[in-house]
Amino acid sequence: MGALAMITIIRTNKSMLSKRLDKKLSFVNTSTEKTEYNLPKATPEKLREIRETLQKKNKRRSLQRLIVIGIIGGILIALLLYFN
Repeated sequence: MGALAMITIIRTNKSMLSKRLDKKLSFVNTSTEKTEYNLPKATPEKLREIRETLQKKNKRRSLQRLIVIGIIGGILIALLLYFN
């Protein structure tokens, strides 16, 4: 490949880069237009309620994981002791 071909490819890639970046960032809107969706305003009480429910779910999920890991660990230890 000659030097002229390499320079041409570099120029082509450089010109395509700006077009690609424009398409990549096209979801960003800097105008003052109203968005297509209306997000509801969250009250502090609603946020507290959501936080409490998420904490309860996370505690329950971690307890379930701990129980499952304990059962599997107990079975593995029992099998290890049995076959040893």
